[in-house]
Amino acid sequence: MNSITARRRHPLARFAVVALALGLLGGGYALAAPTGSTADAAVASGKADDVAQGKDLFIAHCASCHGLNAEGTKSGPTLVGVGAAAVDFQVSSGRMPASDPGAQAPRKPLDEWVTPQAIDQLAAYVQSLGGGPTRPAAEQVDPAKGDPAKGGELFRANCIQCHNFVGAGGALTYGKYAPSLNESSPTQIYEAMATGPQAMPVFNDSTITPDQKRDMIAYITSVRSQVDPGGSGLGRIGPVTEGLVAWIAGISLLVLAAIWITAKKRQAHS
Repeated sequence: MNSITARRRHPLARFAVVALALGLLGGGYALAAPTGSTADAAVASGKADDVAQGKDLFIAHCASCHGLNAEGTKSGPTLVGVGAAAVDFQVSSGRMPASDPGAQAPRKPLDEWVTPQAIDQLAAYVQSLGGGPTRPAAEQVDPAKGDPAKGGELFRANCIQCHNFVGAGGALTYGKYAPSLNESSPTQIYEAMATGPQAMPVFNDSTITPDQKRDMIAYITSVRSQVDPGGSGLGRIGPVTEGLVAWIAGISLLVLAAIWITAKKRQAHS
């Protein structure tokens, strides 16, 4: 008994305990963690041969800005770890490849080579480089399965500062802007929240859950389909444009009324 106690008090005993704990922890993680190479992660985004074809597309259309291995250059950031969702959002909306580097890449018509298959292949290749957010499933972006009321609360709490109450967009600093959401598909809205493109922050699943993202999609698609009761939404920017139009129209009517009254008095005196 005394010999056991003596060994426990040995100066190296504490280091042995720490080493044993770390070994058990590492072994447990190795058993629990998924196995396979980074290329295996790309299988979730498409077929394995899509990676090779996606690499060819990347070299032809993207490498000039992002580097031959997507390591990034002065003209474009690294794409390692951005995931398939970022590729699908940027390419399907026409923002990438960028035709004219500037403060922000605008939405534009798709290039001829951009097809659904090409996007799948390009996304599979980028996904294989280091993982990242994957594209959402169809039911995750189905507005019919979301709650517009809950989505409206979340949208007003997190998005109206930049995108306006109805997703009409707005100006930011240094030439950047929050784009209108009227042309964005439900999938693109979800991917934008998951990846945080350009000036937009990332809303990962721990910040806004997938169900909450779907609720927000339901709200956005519902408000943009509403008919403006006044006949014209004035860009749906808000009270600034509405007040400006009311001011100009009101002043114009007052001026016309003053001219008419003056003319009537002159006619009466003559």
